[in-house]
Amino acid sequence: MTKKIFDLGNRIHLIDGFDLSLPYRTGTYVIQDEKIAIVETGPSLSVPHILNGLKELEIDPNDIAYIIVTHIHLDHSGGAGLLLNDCQNAKVVVHAKGARHLIDPSRLISGAKAVYGDDFDRFFDPILPIPEDKVIIKEDTETLALSETCELTFYNTPGHSDHHFSIYDPVSNGIFTGDTIGVNYNQILEDTGIQLYLPSTSPNQFKPDAMLDSLEKIYSLNVDCIYFGHFNVARDVEEVYKQIKSWLPLFVEIGEKSEQLGKDHHWIADQLYTAVQEDLQKLEIKDTHPVYEFIKLDASVCAMGIADYFAKKNR
Repeated sequence: MTKKIFDLGNRIHLIDGFDLSLPYRTGTYVIQDEKIAIVETGPSLSVPHILNGLKELEIDPNDIAYIIVTHIHLDHSGGAGLLLNDCQNAKVVVHAKGARHLIDPSRLISGAKAVYGDDFDRFFDPILPIPEDKVIIKEDTETLALSETCELTFYNTPGHSDHHFSIYDPVSNGIFTGDTIGVNYNQILEDTGIQLYLPSTSPNQFKPDAMLDSLEKIYSLNVDCIYFGHFNVARDVEEVYKQIKSWLPLFVEIGEKSEQLGKDHHWIADQLYTAVQEDLQKLEIKDTHPVYEFIKLDASVCAMGIADYFAKKNR
């Protein structure tokens, strides 16, 4: 049976949002402090799963004080407006560069339609605007008190997107990193005991140097755990840093090669997928394992971001 709620200790739970109708893809973190905060909403299709999870945790949605989104990509924030209908007392906390797009999501919608095409409605509809008086902007190193013993700290962490922050939690000595330092496939690989972390290079603000700078900023905080947007917590933080630093140059190298050969993002996606597949096959992960479906999906979006990065670089 697919697990829907994970108790991560330190008063934090994770509710599976079943993004794209897949388990272990995106999730919503619930921080049960004196003031209750949630981190990430996923798309609107995840909202019923969030509400069911809150019910199971015996939390009244009206007791949610803050809905925090690490960045405004729709698989992280698309459901925020819809969720506010049930969380009447909550404020939405967002990066300064993302706030206006939550208040007026029209450009967000058109950008996502360019990436997802005919699948947009199925994946993301509806996207509701958030009233301006419900929005709280957090700048680099600003804090948010959940209790006398807990102040969350926000750190600008671009690389995946310019409108991205990560949130440090002193109680768990952990950090919510959204997509800045990649995707965690460990839950889907749980039966193998293998750890896999890959960069997330989605369009259209991917910048590899900024991504590495953000990784170094997170490394300098000496955290004990990393709470990924995709998916769940990683406690072997050194392995996370090591793998992202290993894979990111390869992703960029594939992009450079595509430029030299005149190839498009479809070619990049095939190359990314093949590189990861070959690595997992060396670890005896059979081609029938469900992890490959996740990697194929992510490779296609990552490839668009890499192609976009080089197109801008070469203008």
